[in-house]
Amino acid sequence: MAQIVPVVLSGGNGTRLWPRSRASKPKPFLPLIGEQTLFEEALARCPADLGFAAPFVVTGALHLDHVEDQLGDVAGGRIIVEPSARNTAAAIALAAYSLDEDQVMLVCPSDHHIGLPEVFAKAAQDAASLACEGWLVSFGIEATAPETGFGYLKRGEAIASADGAKGFRTAQFVEKPDLERAKDFLADGNYSWNGGVFAFRVKDFRKELEQHRPQIAEAVKAAVANGRFDGRRFHPDAQIFASVESDSVDYAVMENTQHAAMVPVAMEWSDIGNWHALLDALERDEAGNACSGAGEVELVDCQNVLVDSDGPRVSVIGLENVVVVVDGNDVMVTSLEGAQKVGKLSGAKNQ
Repeated sequence: MAQIVPVVLSGGNGTRLWPRSRASKPKPFLPLIGEQTLFEEALARCPADLGFAAPFVVTGALHLDHVEDQLGDVAGGRIIVEPSARNTAAAIALAAYSLDEDQVMLVCPSDHHIGLPEVFAKAAQDAASLACEGWLVSFGIEATAPETGFGYLKRGEAIASADGAKGFRTAQFVEKPDLERAKDFLADGNYSWNGGVFAFRVKDFRKELEQHRPQIAEAVKAAVANGRFDGRRFHPDAQIFASVESDSVDYAVMENTQHAAMVPVAMEWSDIGNWHALLDALERDEAGNACSGAGEVELVDCQNVLVDSDGPRVSVIGLENVVVVVDGNDVMVTSLEGAQKVGKLSGAKNQ
């Protein structure tokens, strides 16, 4: 089997984890869990000794310095600089038209946390084996709660590669459901979360994109052909890329292909999509509380409280299900229920 090329997508504006995460330095580049940043975690999950090639990072100019700094001296690592934001179909296509057609791409968001990286690596190897036989593979992440913020994948008939890797046809891609429908999915047992991790052979992805979104394919291909290198950075032609339609890879390719498959995986995954999700991912005390950041924290008679402070001492007494964040001159307090609305704050929108 060919080496697996990690294609790490890195962007975002950081609003849902404001004020710690900001447009100038969003959550991929922050050490939210442990010493490593989420971006560094994504790179570390794909080591050479497990069959992974050097990573391709796709990012915008705004975050280029962070990528350069945290990519470090990874041998062979390359950076594709998006001239403008055009969603995931175009971002992935930039890598696809920069790679050899027989290589296998492993598309990885840079802002997720995976508690079991060894399980991730095994799933990536299985997905790559299926991809080598023409499947376009999604990771079907074990659904542990009736989440309404994720899309879902419905499991179809079982499939297997010649070398024994097992998976399933993807019977259906489901948009973010309401709570009752999400509960039904969880009870059914045949639905997984769609976490935006994919594996496909380059030539198969190109073929599907050219069939279903020819404008995106043609424009990205031309932008790559007319791009330029600057060390390990590659700059596609900005004028050509500006004409690319904005579309997600799910809408553009995965929901249209007749070769969609999934590999189920239980890898303690979280998209760290808001402060509530971060609390769930952190190590907590017997009362369900967690603290992060450099500041000193004192909690008295608290339950399910998260405090993240970059310096000032924070004391909390008698509260439940609350998040307190201190970042410079910004202080944000929310209930866990309200955490999903943080991005609507004027501070988050006008950062």
